[in-house]
Amino acid sequence: MTPRALGYRFPAEFAPHEATWLSWPHKEASWPGKIASIYPSYTAFIRELAMVEKVRINVLDEAMRSGAQAMLETAGVNMSSVEWFLHPTNDAWCRDHGPAFLLNPGAAQPKAVVDWDYNAWGGKYPPFDLDDVIPTRIAEHYGYPLFKPGIIMEGGSVDFNGEGTVITSTSCLLNKNRNPHLDRAAIEQYLIDYYGQDQVLWVEEGIIGDDTDGHIDDTVRFVNADTVITVVEEDPNDENYALLQGNLADLRKMRLANGKQLNIVEIPMPDPVIWEDQRLPASYANFYIANGLVVVPTFRADKDSRVLDIISACFPDRKVVGIDSTDIIWGLGSFHCLSQQEPRI
Repeated sequence: MTPRALGYRFPAEFAPHEATWLSWPHKEASWPGKIASIYPSYTAFIRELAMVEKVRINVLDEAMRSGAQAMLETAGVNMSSVEWFLHPTNDAWCRDHGPAFLLNPGAAQPKAVVDWDYNAWGGKYPPFDLDDVIPTRIAEHYGYPLFKPGIIMEGGSVDFNGEGTVITSTSCLLNKNRNPHLDRAAIEQYLIDYYGQDQVLWVEEGIIGDDTDGHIDDTVRFVNADTVITVVEEDPNDENYALLQGNLADLRKMRLANGKQLNIVEIPMPDPVIWEDQRLPASYANFYIANGLVVVPTFRADKDSRVLDIISACFPDRKVVGIDSTDIIWGLGSFHCLSQQEPRI
């Protein structure tokens, strides 16, 4: 029996949370020469989260927990909201290696976990054996029902409207470095069966510099059941311009399961963020929605305040906070990539 057949569904990120899961950053190769510089923004992220929900953090060992706790206390985090788990990880990207929590309020066990296989975005960054088992470890800790589809899937590659629609990208999910034995129809069936959805929508492309092959959380995000924020490039000479115009055209043709057209809110891409001659996948779409809160990555750019105003208008009942992600993005991800929500029953 699949989760969908049993009545489980993956809620929208904007639904109420029990907690946010994180995996404490420790892999220097993810931020070569720069890992120390990410902690001020990372701890600021946790400070905001801990004011509105529990924060559950995976750490390697007691020594890491002690050091991380000292950083959080220095940053003024509400430590009564922080819970530590001795779950060793290879890297920090909990969106992709963390558990996918499902809910069925009418079930005897109303919360369940999907443990998709994980191969570090097509085998790019071994080892990833510790990350791959994180969902199972968390499910076993709480005694939640556990589903293992047996295919590669990453949390950053999908976004949900909470009413049966999941959106994703062909550049990522149909990439041969993930599930080469599966075609588009087969991938759709896995998304429907294991996330408990009714419909899959597809855009084509990701952004330049994205080593995930085009995760949707850098391009298109649901902010309510029928509205998406999507990034567009304002400079027609920029290499992202045509890619994102293509996605915009795709979005305009889409219909939800109820036949409604999407409401589309456009936000600009930040100016290119370059480090050591490498263009980084900086995107304002990599925001994280928490209880009464939205945390938006900013990039020391003139567009930051304009984007925060647009996103604030999309979330009139939530506090919208910008946190500098200029150093974090050197790891090729930002706040959404680093976090995974646990929904409240």
